[in-house]
Amino acid sequence: MIKNHEIEPILIFAGTAWEAGIVKSLLENAEVEAFLKDEIMGTLNPWWTAPGGAGSVKVFVSELDFEKAKLIVKDFENNIKKKNES
Repeated sequence: MIKNHEIEPILIFAGTAWEAGIVKSLLENAEVEAFLKDEIMGTLNPWWTAPGGAGSVKVFVSELDFEKAKLIVKDFENNIKKKNES
């Protein structure tokens, strides 16, 4: 248990609105609490939330779940890469 320490949210993924939504759903299915940042502005005006509009919607998790979340996001990114190579 962490004492005298605030649990910080950590950025785990940044992408389009649909990618971020899928990642959030995958994390929640694995019992990792996640939340989106910039989902509205990242969709309407992506260049306001990220340079060039790339990675405009962000997914955050608790630092306590970071290692588990990192594996889930890595699987997602590998699956996307495989699909794009086909």
